[in-house]
Amino acid sequence: MQMLYDSDSFVVLHLKPDLGLPTEITLADGETPAPALPRHGFEIVDKRSGKEVYLDGSWAEMFQQIIQEWQRESPSEEEVEDTLERYAQLAQNPVVIH
Repeated sequence: MQMLYDSDSFVVLHLKPDLGLPTEITLADGETPAPALPRHGFEIVDKRSGKEVYLDGSWAEMFQQIIQEWQRESPSEEEVEDTLERYAQLAQNPVVIH
């Protein structure tokens, strides 16, 4: 887990796959092995509402592109917060322990 952003309003964490996960899985037929795909995701915590949203799959890939764009263009804090606000609207899970 890596913290990418922390402000008064938001925290963004990049959750990377555990290297101890199996490299193969067994398919439903019980015999055919298939490669296990490592998954990563991003957790966006809205400190104001106490809720979080977890992005994985194609959502994580789209958010990764935004982060890469931020690294190239160095946006203002306001621009970053505006983007995170749009994602935070998806947040429904209350943060219990963080």
